[in-house]
Amino acid sequence: MLLLRDNLSIPFLVLKPKSHLKNHVFHAKKETQFPRLPLFRKKDFLSCNLKMVNGVRFDVPVMDANELEDGDLMMETCITRTLPPALTLEHGLQGIKEVVEELKLNPPCSSSGVLRFQVAVPPSAKALNWFCSQPESSGVFPLFFLSKEMNSPTCKSLYLNTARGVFGIGAAVSFTNSSCVPGELGSIKRLRCLSNDSILMSTYGFVDINFNTELSSVKHMAGSFYFFIPLIELDEHDDISILAATLAWSDSCLCTFEQAIHSYESALYQASSHFWPATERCHSEGIRAAIRKLNVVEDKTVQMVYMNAISLSGRDFGTYPMELKGASSFRQFCCKFSPTVGVACNMLDCVSEMTYCIQDHANINVVWASIIIEECSRLGLTYFCIAPGSRSSPLALAASRHPLVTCISCFDERSLAFHAVGYARGSQKAAAIITTSGTAVSNLLPAVVEASQDFVPLLVLSADRPPELLDCGANQSINQVNHFGSFVRFFFSLPPPTDQIPARTVLTTLDSAVHRAMSSPIGPVHINCPFREPLDDSPKNWKSSCLEGLDTWLSNAEPFTKYIQVQHSYLYNNGTHGLMAEVLEKIQRVDKGLLLLGSISTEDEIWAVLLLAKNLQWPVVSDILSGVRFRKLLSSFPEVEENIFFIDYLDHALLSDSVRDLVQFDVIVQIGSRITSKRISQMLEKCFPCAYILVDNHPCRHDPSHFVTHRIQSSAIEFANILLKAQFPHRSSKWRGDLKALNMMVGQEISFQVCAEHRLSEPYIAHVISKALSAESALFIGNSMVIRDADMYGYNWTSENRGVADMVLKTELPCKWISVAGNRGASGIDGLLSTAIGFAVGCNKRVLCVVGDISFLHDTNGLAILKQRMLRKPMTILVINNHGGAIFSLLPVADKTEPRVLNQYFYTSHNISVHKLCEAHGVKHLEVKTKMELHDALLLSQQGETDYVIEVESSIDANATFHSYLRKFACQAADHALGIVSKLSVPESTSQGCFHCKVHSMSYSLYRISLCAPPTSSMFDHGCTRFYREGFILSLTLEDGHIGYGEVAPLEICHENLLDVEEQLRFLFHVMKGASLNYFLPMLKSSFSFWIWKNLGIPACSLFPSVRCGLEMAILNAIAVSQGSSLLNILHPHREREKEKSERLSSIRICALIDSSGTPEEVACIAVGLVEEGFTAIKIKVARRADPVEDAAVIQEVRKKVGCCIELRVDANRNWTYEQAIQFGFLVKDCDLQYIEEPVQDEDDIIRYCEESGLPVALDETIDNCPENPLNMLVKYSHPRIVALGSLIVFLHGFLGTNEEWVPIMHAISGSARCISVDLPGHGVTKIKNHGDDKDAQPPTLSIEIVADLLSKLIEHITPGKVTLVGYSMGARIALYMALMFSDKIEGAVILSGNPGLEDTVARKIRRAKDDSRARSLVTHGLELFLNTWYSGGLWMSLRSHPYFNQTVARRSLHDDVRGLARVLSDLSTGRQPSLWEDLKHCKRPLMLIVGEKDEKFKKVAQKMWHKIGHGSIDRDDPVSKLHEMVVVPNCGHAVHLENPLSIIRLVRQFLTRLKNAQFQ
Repeated sequence: MLLLRDNLSIPFLVLKPKSHLKNHVFHAKKETQFPRLPLFRKKDFLSCNLKMVNGVRFDVPVMDANELEDGDLMMETCITRTLPPALTLEHGLQGIKEVVEELKLNPPCSSSGVLRFQVAVPPSAKALNWFCSQPESSGVFPLFFLSKEMNSPTCKSLYLNTARGVFGIGAAVSFTNSSCVPGELGSIKRLRCLSNDSILMSTYGFVDINFNTELSSVKHMAGSFYFFIPLIELDEHDDISILAATLAWSDSCLCTFEQAIHSYESALYQASSHFWPATERCHSEGIRAAIRKLNVVEDKTVQMVYMNAISLSGRDFGTYPMELKGASSFRQFCCKFSPTVGVACNMLDCVSEMTYCIQDHANINVVWASIIIEECSRLGLTYFCIAPGSRSSPLALAASRHPLVTCISCFDERSLAFHAVGYARGSQKAAAIITTSGTAVSNLLPAVVEASQDFVPLLVLSADRPPELLDCGANQSINQVNHFGSFVRFFFSLPPPTDQIPARTVLTTLDSAVHRAMSSPIGPVHINCPFREPLDDSPKNWKSSCLEGLDTWLSNAEPFTKYIQVQHSYLYNNGTHGLMAEVLEKIQRVDKGLLLLGSISTEDEIWAVLLLAKNLQWPVVSDILSGVRFRKLLSSFPEVEENIFFIDYLDHALLSDSVRDLVQFDVIVQIGSRITSKRISQMLEKCFPCAYILVDNHPCRHDPSHFVTHRIQSSAIEFANILLKAQFPHRSSKWRGDLKALNMMVGQEISFQVCAEHRLSEPYIAHVISKALSAESALFIGNSMVIRDADMYGYNWTSENRGVADMVLKTELPCKWISVAGNRGASGIDGLLSTAIGFAVGCNKRVLCVVGDISFLHDTNGLAILKQRMLRKPMTILVINNHGGAIFSLLPVADKTEPRVLNQYFYTSHNISVHKLCEAHGVKHLEVKTKMELHDALLLSQQGETDYVIEVESSIDANATFHSYLRKFACQAADHALGIVSKLSVPESTSQGCFHCKVHSMSYSLYRISLCAPPTSSMFDHGCTRFYREGFILSLTLEDGHIGYGEVAPLEICHENLLDVEEQLRFLFHVMKGASLNYFLPMLKSSFSFWIWKNLGIPACSLFPSVRCGLEMAILNAIAVSQGSSLLNILHPHREREKEKSERLSSIRICALIDSSGTPEEVACIAVGLVEEGFTAIKIKVARRADPVEDAAVIQEVRKKVGCCIELRVDANRNWTYEQAIQFGFLVKDCDLQYIEEPVQDEDDIIRYCEESGLPVALDETIDNCPENPLNMLVKYSHPRIVALGSLIVFLHGFLGTNEEWVPIMHAISGSARCISVDLPGHGVTKIKNHGDDKDAQPPTLSIEIVADLLSKLIEHITPGKVTLVGYSMGARIALYMALMFSDKIEGAVILSGNPGLEDTVARKIRRAKDDSRARSLVTHGLELFLNTWYSGGLWMSLRSHPYFNQTVARRSLHDDVRGLARVLSDLSTGRQPSLWEDLKHCKRPLMLIVGEKDEKFKKVAQKMWHKIGHGSIDRDDPVSKLHEMVVVPNCGHAVHLENPLSIIRLVRQFLTRLKNAQFQ
């Protein structure tokens, strides 16, 4: 990594192929000489963070990049295509292969390009195994594995637990510089660089490493570097893995597209032919042997760099043309550059030490013990739990000396054995336990039972007395033969070590035992190891003849006996036969199916069941141990999850008799054994007879109710593979919708009651613990009450850490899971603490362990293991201390037993201090008694680097009482939910499983009611004698003709006014049409927030409270009326449905003008005729009669005849006195007039008239008669009901947008000003045409100056006055340019996510090259692929989470002038527009700078702009500078106008108001 400093330039990268590397490598031209760059001394490589490297010195400067001409710098934009998630790595490879085959049929027409295909695959660690699976004769290079372990990685850590990292093969593109001779740069004709818009694309390599491709040599050389992008790459993250393939070609670099395809196919063939099978559980067995065969050099001074792909762009790092974004260096990797050259770090530390000579061992005991430990390490067992003892000394000493073995010890064999069980749970690998003879072995029984019952691999190596000391009273001697009986899968008692027995006996016995432990049914195995004295290293002669036949074994690192399981391919299992076909048929034909997820132990199986659940679309009930009961949602609304239908609160819903009658399933598919909830188990029994399909790896019977009809022994992956190939009809039904509504309402009630309880309760702990967890952490849950509470009251929180999964999975899967483990094999409370600590070691994650106080006390010796803190991350133990066994208070025995007996024999009450126990073991202890203290303690423990024990005080009696309350309220909520849905007249088969009806239209009308006293919600003005309540009535019409009403009354306490509220109503008027309503919407409070976000695309919090209240009221009324109810249908009883007329309504009002002369009936008849012709608004001339009462009669009759959906306006032309206008106003106040134009003769009466009559007023002649600037005069008419008809706003969209995206905002603002939006060149319906006969002629440059001039002429054509500009992104740059250069035509400008350009010359050149490359890729690869790549960048992270994102991209894809878009992208590049930074100091027009809260890049730009115009201007006293404003809009990113439009509406109107006020002053 190059250290970036302000006075350092970095050379550009020159790409050139090498033929003998199959065009895999582009590197610097041989004759190019670079000046000396910063030198990294050897000691500098010791730093893990290259940004912190010291000892850097600078020599002569590098050539200034300003000397480069535009044609010298060429960019290649990488186009990225993301495929749907794959079930397995094998499926992912096949998916990439298929899309590349499609590409070969239609190859790109460009002479150069970079294409990347990526797919999400299961997240378990496979990169190291894939690397180790590659053949020694590999013909594709480079070949590498990079571990992401940052905390002092060692060789042991590769074998101890899961090692996530990156595997790569081949080089699609590489960047090298191997020439570091001081001097000037040589002649560079053309520089070719890679531009990357995807934050997922990474590059790997080395600095200060000279890789000579011709000589196949690697050596330290300061200033050299070698970076590359693999052809095939697997990048592993905590919650997801990304498989990618990259193609790069360039005819000018002698690498054609065909050659790039050949290179890719070579890499794909090798990678896909050698990878670890998905069904293989032991991942480390072959690692050691593979690494030992590598022809690489171990060099701990070298660090490998892993970062976002090298990208030449702007000024993020000062003045450097080369960005090394997010670079991190890693200290554990292995990279092969060629068959003979490679380098490794912390991978081969111990390999040389394994070639020891067994003949040198002191005695035969040591020989056998060493062989046992060595073979265990070769079999992948490298974690040894050693209990102290004399007889086991040979084994303990051999384990402690082995370089790859990690040992831990504890004086309590029971705790130690449970610790081994926990490690095996977390790592999916067996741990080995070494104990001495006697009762030490017996103490292992509880853990062995747990491992046996829950299929956890375990190897017990028990030392024993020799046969001659058995059954004769020898000390510490018991019968250890078959000591664990049927609880072990395999038992063998070795003979005492002797040179008369071949040592191969030991190896084959051990190989057989471990194979049995890891084969179905997985479980513990026991090898008894008798030893005669000496038990130490005392010398005693032995014959080496016992080692005959071990020469091959001693010369390699492989197990003696390799058990081979023939693997089938998931991809080519094309047929389903026999009983499996029967199962598939039942699943396909089912009407009411249930997917039940039991205990699932591996991440890949969790991944598989999520994909299966998404495909089946069945209701999903997930047990706490399934891994998906606690989920991190990718949506902001936990109440609603799409794609997968989880029923999390079925347990408490089943408390209702009605629910138990409702939930009858035809087919139940259970994946994973064991269900925690007793009520769900009882429900399943009630469903019988039905088809009950149980899927699990083991062959054992887990069917306590005896109703399983089909038992499938397979992994969830294998089962999902079969089902995902089939087609399933998605039979939606009212029943499915009822279940969804039921689950949501019960969940809401539980959540409300749990959070409303002021006391820190045990259900509250279960409710919030998942909030403290992430995909990088895991949960170990105790037994008894703790696991039941978590299962019943667990809550799914929104993920706060936006990562790779959010980008790749959001549209496919709605959540990330949290790994959960527990001891449910025998469900005991012993050994839980020790198991959790072992689990933390095995899974290599931060673990939160939640246990009860009795469980904690039962295993306090586990604190001794906790204190050792060996090779694991910090963990937190949360102890719920209710001073006894609380679960018995919830059982029937508590109702029939006297308290004394309960306390003594059931609760086992105690007063033991948890704090003192922790203090004795040196463990940090936190005691919490309130909810806030619990949150703070969890936050502290999860962020720190220390183990914590958090003790929560509780009470058995209070806990029992609160549980009973929760059951009661949950039951009531379930009954209430069913009561509502049962009354709905919904067809049995409905869309998406629930009743949907679309909104046809929404309208609103103004009302004003006289009050006898001031409203309590407003400030009281003592000088006011008349009081009013005013607001709007919403009318929401459904497509079936039913209408619902709601009231919107501005709340002064929330700083609302009529004008602000009406703007939001105008916006809703536009976006509500076509919105979908479902029948369970009325049941839930916060589901309205989700509905507003999902269907309207606006954050619910951006609506005024009064508007949201009125909207919800209208929706509830509409749903009620559609179901035959009269709920609140009394606001407008006289209104009838006018569906026929409303269907003719247009979003654009066409206004007719008529005179009021004639009788009211005659005028009304004319109005009706105009409406029938298609006019949707009517303006009536009034004040032509002597009596205003006659005019009012006309208006009343017209309103009566045309109905409420036609807009009525009246124009008095200033012909009335104030008294006449007031008389007219009171008579027509119920006629819903849009406004009355110029009602009074005296201008000074206008404000008074508005306040007295309550009617909106429009100004016309008042403005025309103003001799000077009318805006100066309009300030005194600043009133919510006065509208000036002369203001004009021009909206400019961004790149890829159209004028249509402004329509909702324009509708909202149209009450305050005239609004115009235009399609910029190349966008929408605006076409770019070439003039002249020469088709090959180069069209003129479409610069920002030209575009601004075109817009200026358009504005002159529209209006002779000034306009206000509102521009976004590219449109913002144009608006800013016009505000600075065309100030005579611009009143002001609102700049949304805008940029004044680039100041630095080098940055401008780079940006020009980058945008030119993007333009070429747009033309070459088409708009669809370009859009996928464009919106995969970090700038759009917030927009990608918006519910309208897919619709937005779909609208962008409708552009048919692709070449026009490409030309705009190139010509209007920020690299080509003039920099406006200095011009900002002289800005003569007010600017409002608006940026999104999540848009960090443009926030910095806006702050810099604000400084220029606000503080850096030439004249700070200039009144214009005081009008500038910068606003950060919450809850949105770069596309602020799409993500939070209501905020933009309000800000734009406030800006207009400020402009008017300033002009008046």
